[in-house]
Amino acid sequence: RNLLDMDTFSKSDPVVVLFVQGSGSSEWKEFGRTEVIDNTLNPDFVRKFVLDYYFEEKQNLRFDVYNVDSKSCSILKQDFLGQAFVALGEVIGSQRGRLERALTGVPGKRCGTILLLAEELSNCRDIVTMQLCANKLDKKDFFGKSDPFLVFYRSNEDGTFTICHKTEVVKNTLNPVWQPFTIPVRALCNGDYDRTVKIDVYDWDRDGSHDFIGEFATSYRELSRAQSQFTVYEVLNPRKKCKKKKYVNSGTVTLLSFSVESEFTFVDYIRGGTQLNFTVAIDFTASNGMPSQPTSLHYASPYQLSAYALALKAVGEIIQDYDSDKLFPAYGFGAKLPPDGKISHQFPLNNNADNPSCAGIEGVLESYLQSLRTVQLYGPTNFAPVINQVAGAAAQVTDGSQYHVLLIITDGVISDMLQTKEAIVTASALPMSIIIVGVGPAEFEAMEELDGDEVRVSSRGRYAERDIVQFVPFRDYVDDSGNQVLSMARLAKDVLAEIPEQLLSYMKTRDIKPRRADP
Repeated sequence: RNLLDMDTFSKSDPVVVLFVQGSGSSEWKEFGRTEVIDNTLNPDFVRKFVLDYYFEEKQNLRFDVYNVDSKSCSILKQDFLGQAFVALGEVIGSQRGRLERALTGVPGKRCGTILLLAEELSNCRDIVTMQLCANKLDKKDFFGKSDPFLVFYRSNEDGTFTICHKTEVVKNTLNPVWQPFTIPVRALCNGDYDRTVKIDVYDWDRDGSHDFIGEFATSYRELSRAQSQFTVYEVLNPRKKCKKKKYVNSGTVTLLSFSVESEFTFVDYIRGGTQLNFTVAIDFTASNGMPSQPTSLHYASPYQLSAYALALKAVGEIIQDYDSDKLFPAYGFGAKLPPDGKISHQFPLNNNADNPSCAGIEGVLESYLQSLRTVQLYGPTNFAPVINQVAGAAAQVTDGSQYHVLLIITDGVISDMLQTKEAIVTASALPMSIIIVGVGPAEFEAMEELDGDEVRVSSRGRYAERDIVQFVPFRDYVDDSGNQVLSMARLAKDVLAEIPEQLLSYMKTRDIKPRRADP
């Protein structure tokens, strides 16, 4: 709208060029161009850009607008009319998937605006239900048989793999039959029916060092053939295959059933007005070390952020695109507070008990650094109070218009495990998810127990309704070359990957339909 007029005897002939930025990269690559529309300052372009959308990634886009004046294909030979920077999540998170941005970049001139509209392609709506069993898997346990489970991975454009599903563990058998499970087609193959789906077979071990039994590869198209026939896959262990001449396989996996239906997607709810409310809780226990010392996990040098600040920025900068007011409650736990030294497990970082919200992620970081200067690090490490605090807020609005995400950043061993399990079981019936990021070198075995991927969290005989906890150790994502942007991108990708499915599982169990976006 209202573009600059660069032509003397007529109006500009605009074209828009879209550039994308790889995850954790600063390099811009041209993705595509619209058609050229002659002689107008208010063009409506017809050509669409089809992008893969990942909630868990910061997908930066740049729209450059040019006036086409010569027949050269080189865009640099055309007149520059302005540009706009935006994250794909901002467009999807804006009202009705419609975002207007001012164009900038021509000094001293008003460049007009660009209007962006996003809609989801229909093949992303399909959801698959399948059931698998295995036969004659390798025996991995000394006393007894294996405890097998499957891990599904979808392949990415760059040849890497992203985990998209884990089955439950079937104990003490070489011939397991797993429960049927459902998974969206977009999670399995991102709508590309021929994209590789890799499946690993593991033997579960209590200490988390699961033994690899073998693997096989397939695709959505191949899996879908099981609608009319059983499909049997050989499970192969590449290392065994190399070592043993007579090696045949490590067992077989059979796809027993496969069915497809369409259902509502995460984007349907966001476009219908569902807001993600982000809350942060930061560990202020003494085991982190004195914040003024370089060995402390809270130490921030002039040159780089602490692990706490990195984790907060990585997750917060993506979630904030889906929260219209950009106000985030932020708490600390495990510190002695001035003036009387009282220990608190949910003190507001901004020191305002009536309104613990901070303005934007930068506001949270500011309040966190201020708290480090005023409170005394102490202990113990209690999670339950802050989980219950957010659960209380989530319980007030359960109609699907609000969904809460609590980020807990901690350095270690949890002190109130029983109370935390009880809090998680209660929270699993509410519109909320919990992300736990472990920083520092500690062993985080207890956290794996809270992340109910393999065994659902339970308390006093009650099981969690849904799996709402995602735990990751920050050290697994630190880039060896010290590239903090890449570390943050990797962390966000893994911790946020489960949020869309967790939100959908809540909506589905409550039979909440997305609100219709106004036309």
